[in-house]
Amino acid sequence: MPPAAIAILALAIGYLFGSIPFGMILTRMAGTQDLRSIGSGSIGTTNVLRTGRKDLAAATLIGDMLKGTVAVLITGLAWGPSAAMLAALGAFIGHLFPVWLKFRGGKGVATYIGVLLGLFWPAALIFCAIWLIVALTTRYSSLSALIASLVAPLVLWWLGQPQLATLFAVLTLLLWFAHRENIRRLVGGRESKIGAKA
Repeated sequence: MPPAAIAILALAIGYLFGSIPFGMILTRMAGTQDLRSIGSGSIGTTNVLRTGRKDLAAATLIGDMLKGTVAVLITGLAWGPSAAMLAALGAFIGHLFPVWLKFRGGKGVATYIGVLLGLFWPAALIFCAIWLIVALTTRYSSLSALIASLVAPLVLWWLGQPQLATLFAVLTLLLWFAHRENIRRLVGGRESKIGAKA
């Protein structure tokens, strides 16, 4: 298969996996309020937690992580590391802009962790450790993700992964774009804390 075709296929596979809206699927099956009508309107873990269902939030976190990991592993096994990186980009974009939900998706944190886990798991552990420390200190999920995502490309570069560092610098920019409203609320002191209901 020509390299261009492999690249397109890897991106497409990643996008299709990434666009699976686990938060929407699980909350609809459970009969909770429409996620897009509460909190930030996002379909991710933090907003699912605002429904009061910790079990659904945990399941959403796992699903949104694993869809990125699986996309990376499948394409990596089939076509190698470059294809896996393209699938990671596709999965992240798919989560942020899923075609099934008129391109209104989540903020990308769990999928960011998932693709990082599939591509270079030590950096994923460091990301999670930073997220947890900031979350326990501030109780702001968004701030935790913003700080951890800033550190991730630096960690990858430090660990001798310059190509991955470049990829995750791009994903970090996308993640910050997805969190632009959260950033405004953080600056204005109006951001909701972890566990707060809508």
